[in-house]
This record gives sequence, C-alpha cells and structure tokens, in this order.
Amino acid sequence: MSRVHEALRRAQQAVSAHSEPTSDVTPTPPGSAAAAVPVIDTTPSSNGRATSVAVAESAIDRISPLISEELLEKARTVPWNPAPDAHLLDPARPHEAPAEEFRTIRTRLNHMQSLQPLHTLVVTSPSPAEGKSFTAANLAIAQAQLEGNRTLLLDCDFRRPIVHGLFQIDRTPGLTDLLLGKAELSDILVRLEGTNLWVIPAGSAVINPLELLNLREVRILLEQLPRLFNWIILDSPPLLFAADANLLSTLADGAVLVVRIGSTTIDSVTRAIQSLCENNVVGVVVNGARRGELYSRYTYYHSYYYTKYDERAAATEAP
Repeated sequence: MSRVHEALRRAQQAVSAHSEPTSDVTPTPPGSAAAAVPVIDTTPSSNGRATSVAVAESAIDRISPLISEELLEKARTVPWNPAPDAHLLDPARPHEAPAEEFRTIRTRLNHMQSLQPLHTLVVTSPSPAEGKSFTAANLAIAQAQLEGNRTLLLDCDFRRPIVHGLFQIDRTPGLTDLLLGKAELSDILVRLEGTNLWVIPAGSAVINPLELLNLREVRILLEQLPRLFNWIILDSPPLLFAADANLLSTLADGAVLVVRIGSTTIDSVTRAIQSLCENNVVGVVVNGARRGELYSRYTYYHSYYYTKYDERAAATEAP
C-alpha cells in the first residue's frame, strides 16, 4: 500500500510541475473560516461580465458606509411587547430565577470577551425544539441590561424564524430582504423601546437560505457590525438538520450549543460538536431543568436577602 501512495504522490508532483497556476489565491486549510467561501477566478471574462472582484467591492461599498451611529438613529423603535407565551426575561423583574441563570452565562461570556476577540456569537442546537431561539433571545436581553452594552439579535434561521414572533414585531423587511437588495440596512433594524437591544428579523421567506448566507454581504455585515454593537447574537437553524449553522459558525467569533434535558441524546451532541469547528465552541447551555431542582436556591437567597434588607430599612426609619 505504501508503494501505491508513493506512486500517487510522484504522479501528482509531476502534474503540478507541468501545469500553469490558474489563480493567485493561496489555498486555505480545511476547517478555517475562509474555507467555507468558494473561491472564484478573478480574471476578467471575454464577454466583459463583472468578475468576483467587482462583486466583492460592490458588497463593501453597499454595506460598510452604512455601519455608523447614523444607522442607529434611523432605526425604527417599537414598544417592548413580548408575546405572553414567549418566556422572555422581564426587565421589570430582574431577580427571577431564570434571569439569574442568563446573567451567569452573560458574566462568563463577558469574561471570555476580555481575554479574546468575541463579539459575534452563533446560538444553535443539534435538533429542533431544544430551546435555541429561547436561549438566543434571553441571552440578548440579559446582555442589553448592562448600561451601554449595545446588543443586536440577528435572526439567521431563514427556514423557521420565530424571533419576530417572540417580540411581536414584523417579520419583514428583514435580513433576506437586505441580501436580495429589496431593503436597506436602516429599513430592517428595529430597536426595542427603553432597552439597549436591537433586532433584525429574518425577512421574507426564501427557497435558497444557504446560498443567501454564502453571499459576501453576510461576511462583511458580521465584520462591520461590531463597530456599533458590543454583542451580535445569531439565532441559526439546528446543526443536524441544515448546514446553515456550520457556515455561520465559521463567520462568527464563537458558537453556543443548546441541549435539552430528556430530549437531546449523547450521540446527537457528539455529532453536533464534531460538525462545528471545535475551537469555536465557547460553551453548552443545558435547557429544560426542573424548576424545583435548579431554582430553589435562588428563591431562598433572594427571599432572605430582601427580608433582611427590609428589616434594616425599617430599623433605620424608626424614630
């Protein structure tokens, strides 16, 4: 077998020595971020059509100048009115047990951000109905609760988007409309009133979601948006049912995997992590824990703390 491998190696070297190079592009190692984007020959064609260089330049010209403080001023502002069954964190009730869990995740992510470049985060799951959109939305809310911590929630699940339903905002115009040239960036950006949270909904339904996510505009958007937002959180389709999350994970700084107790299997978790670039996975969120097991300590702590605080306040105010 070693002789066969040696013969194949020599044949390949011989072919390479007699062939002309077809492109000046340096080969990209498998698994790197740039490997997900197809390389197109940049030599001008004989019929005068635009080359990939022109396409890339037009994408930069279209997106980059729009990423400015003026964009935030042009964004639509809508009332904070989440759906009753969305199970989103309530800014007016910050001491509920679920809020504590997401604040813990937020603290760990912010610590990681202080050690490495980490601004764009993909939230995904191995399979449907494991809580990825619930986690993405609540993590974005928790981040936005910090003063000056601008956060953007971006719905990249073009196959089954639900972010717009969680916040009861319009699905269109959205990200697909921007990528198709049917809307401008200022048209699709929505700010939730009284918060540091902005949302870009998925947009109109499309039949080619993966091809849209492969567009140069998506990469440029994720590279430029950190100029305005400290965190950009992407809700993506499940890993084992579509290739969208795999692509997005190569464009983002990190990925969070959401699993559900009693639903997600060990095999699906293993396959999901293997499908991602393992160095890009920053953590796993376990969803579906029983309230009595997980939250009782928070209820006790806050009840005790506020009882003691009220007693001290009453003693201070007494004549």
